Amino acid sequence: ERFQDPAGPPVFLISLKAGGTGLNLTAADHVFLLDPWWNPAVEEQAADRAHRIGQDKPVFVYRLVTTDTVEERILELQDRKRALADAALGEASQAGGITRDELLALLL
Repeated sequence: ERFQDPAGPPVFLISLKAGGTGLNLTAADHVFLLDPWWNPAVEEQAADRAHRIGQDKPVFVYRLVTTDTVEERILELQDRKRALADAALGEASQAGGITRDELLALLL
């Protein structure tokens, strides 16, 4: 509630899991995602906390990721999961699971 108050603090730090449900953060217009999550829907839900009824400003979402890190590989996995979800909702024949090599690439 204090963050939503115009006289409240200008910054609100919260983890994806703690801030993923039950919050409306329409006082925010910049969202920084610092810890990529395996499931892209978790990040989308957290960013959507600022995209609520009552939001009167454009909302900017930033993902800070360094090259050649596990976070970069997680983003690649997110892209694959989105493609699988799109395929499952569209043409199910295009959907497939993650391969052993893809899983190893995340960890190596």
